[in-house]
Amino acid sequence: MPLNRRKFLTRSTATGAGVALAGAAAPAARAAGSAEAAGSVVAAGGGREGKGKPVKRYALTVMGTTDLHGHVFNWDYFKDAEYEDGAGNAQGLARVSTLVEQVRREKGRHHTMLLDAGDTIQGTPLTYYYAKVDPITAKGGPVHPMAQAMNAIGYDAVALGNHEFNYGIETLRKFEEQCRFPLLGANALDAKTLKPAFPPYFIKEFRVKGAPPVRVAVLGLTNPGIAIWDKAHVQGRLTFPGLEEQAAKWVPKLRSMGADVVVVSAHSGSSGTSSYGDQLPYVENAAANVARLVPGIDAILVGHAHAEIEELRVVNEETGREVVLSEPLCYAERLTLFDFGLVLERGRWRVESVGASLRDAATVEDDPRITRLLSDEHAEVVAYVNQVVGSATVALTTVEARYKDAPIIDLITKVQEDVVRAALAGSEYASLPVLSQGSPFSRTSEIPAGEVTIRDLSGLYVYDNTLVAKLMTGAQVRAYLEYSAGYFVRTAVGAPVDVAALTNAGGRPDYNYDYVSGLRYDIDVAQPVGSRIRNVTVGGAPLDDAQEFVFAVNNYRANGGGAFPHVASAKEVWSESTEIRTRIAEWVTARGVLDPAQFASVDWRLTREGVPVF
Repeated sequence: MPLNRRKFLTRSTATGAGVALAGAAAPAARAAGSAEAAGSVVAAGGGREGKGKPVKRYALTVMGTTDLHGHVFNWDYFKDAEYEDGAGNAQGLARVSTLVEQVRREKGRHHTMLLDAGDTIQGTPLTYYYAKVDPITAKGGPVHPMAQAMNAIGYDAVALGNHEFNYGIETLRKFEEQCRFPLLGANALDAKTLKPAFPPYFIKEFRVKGAPPVRVAVLGLTNPGIAIWDKAHVQGRLTFPGLEEQAAKWVPKLRSMGADVVVVSAHSGSSGTSSYGDQLPYVENAAANVARLVPGIDAILVGHAHAEIEELRVVNEETGREVVLSEPLCYAERLTLFDFGLVLERGRWRVESVGASLRDAATVEDDPRITRLLSDEHAEVVAYVNQVVGSATVALTTVEARYKDAPIIDLITKVQEDVVRAALAGSEYASLPVLSQGSPFSRTSEIPAGEVTIRDLSGLYVYDNTLVAKLMTGAQVRAYLEYSAGYFVRTAVGAPVDVAALTNAGGRPDYNYDYVSGLRYDIDVAQPVGSRIRNVTVGGAPLDDAQEFVFAVNNYRANGGGAFPHVASAKEVWSESTEIRTRIAEWVTARGVLDPAQFASVDWRLTREGVPVF
């Protein structure tokens, strides 16, 4: 089905444009919107403010989403079916659109705003398709489905997420051009001028009859980890200082410009932790720190962590005032509502109360406007992911992959090994052994016996990672394995083994546990973290700590994601921009038949004092 390329929604000139990285920074001038309110609100019960004047009040609702990751519809492209989970959740901007319209009817359209906290254009085959297969950057190319949907719903402003940079600056800038709202990033700076490369903030005025307008400022903050995770795209072009530092710079400016309400949209979790260890001097999940340390903020829309926080109140250390934080669940499963009560005092509006609540996308149906708008694009992507690229001799699954060496993960590591060997053929590194890293990203991926499609392989490798080859020593590999083994919960000899409780020690996610193929080793889960790796051999001989290896690794890990030791600082000998997912599809297509005999290997096992756990 051909794409409808006439659905271009022009970007509003009122929101201000980002500036090319080679030029001047984005202007700090106000990107102003306005809304005509239905009139001032007199306090219930005939309240009065001095000398018999009626007390003027104003009610404002700021709605928010985050971590949409390309979810327009309640559809699982990897399963080719409606999305469903055990909790009864539903996903997609089409559902959020229905919720937003409900709120606008309830509160009054001119008493609402709609924001997002980032990670918009990466995460599903839909977003991959319009970045790589039919890219929005092509001459006469399509309008990004996320731009179409968010324009139609009427977003006021969106903070940049780290995944906005996954496809490079050109794709991000084209998406920005197609949006009728600003992409905010006060701490996304031009590396040369150190001025904002994107609009730092957005201000909207709500006009009130017989009173000054209510001015709402939205400050956008993104994640410092972009400097690590997307180093290949941003190094030398952009720099990302800490959220706390930039909020402290901008919030006073917004107040001095007459902002009555200051909302921060932050692509940063609330935990105060960082997945990248000490590689950066800035905190990854800093939203609560911003609330605690920077005075003048009324509410923070939190993103990045994929958590659900209905309302978190943090006391500002300087003012003693509470700042309200809320993080709606990712993938458009929830909508946050910040309900503000304002009172007019001495000619200025003051925030009197703030509360946060969540609305559930599963309680409504898709907005037919969004369904009609993007049905062509959806159908195009469904057809793409259902292309058959080969056949499998047996079914392969990730169900046990996090605690058993599973052939389906060996497929990843084998493809990476083959690609790197071919790339280094004839080079000075051609004779070195190649090791390869892979992670159990999903617990439900399956490649069925019989026909294999792109969606089967995409469901195995759900991220848009690319491949890098690093030079590492045996000692560094050993330390890498030890760090990875910290994923398992310590389990004494003789103690019952509950697989549901065996992994994710310290909250470590599955994507931060690595297989390493090309050698063999035991992980003794009866031992403390740091002393678990046993019996490491290469080609049947004990691992030599001085031996050099080429390590095939995804770009997230190569750039320091997960804080694995040595790999980020190791010498890079090769890299490419083709996604690992695409390499897997090419590998399967070239062979026609997917047979574990071609790729499965026995690399590791869990033990307790030498006795296998399974």
